[in-house]
Amino acid sequence: MKKKWLLPAAAALCALSLIFMALALAFHQKQQTTTFTPPSFDPAAVAGTPTVDASLGWSEIYQEGMAFKASVCGNVITDGSSAVVYFTNAEGFDVWLKLRILNEDGEILGETGLLKPGEYVKSVALTADVTDGETIKLKIMAYEPDTYYSAGSVSLKTTISKGELP
Repeated sequence: MKKKWLLPAAAALCALSLIFMALALAFHQKQQTTTFTPPSFDPAAVAGTPTVDASLGWSEIYQEGMAFKASVCGNVITDGSSAVVYFTNAEGFDVWLKLRILNEDGEILGETGLLKPGEYVKSVALTADVTDGETIKLKIMAYEPDTYYSAGSVSLKTTISKGELP
C-alpha cells in the first residue's frame, strides 16, 4: 500500500516545483526590464570645426582602432555656470558622441547632448558648483547611430579653473 501513493505524491511535488520555478523566472525577468531613454541631440551644436586659443589645450583624442575621433580642451575654464570645452565630434566616423563632466566622486557636474560627426559645442552647462582647481573627469561616450549601442568611451582627468577666456 505504501508504494501506491509514493509515485503520485512525487509527481505532484515535481509539478509544483516546476510551477514555482516558472513563476520565479517570470517575476525575475519582469523586474529586470527597464525603459531606455536615448539621449537627445545637443541644441547648441554647431556644424564645423572651432578655432580655439592654444592656451586652452584643445587636442585630439584618437588612437588606431578607435571607432571615433574627438577633440576637447584639456584646460577647462568656467565662468560659474558653464565650462568651456570646445567638444568636437570629428568628421569621417559614423558615431554620435556625448561628453560628461564628473567630479572625483563620479557625480555628474554637466553634460552635452549628442553630437553628430562634424559638430561641436563650445561649452557645457554646469549643474553643480565647482571650485577653482577642482579635479574633474571628462568622459566621452560614443554611440552607434540609431541603435544607441556603445561604440566605446574614454575618460580624461584634468582640473577646472575659474577665470576669463583668453
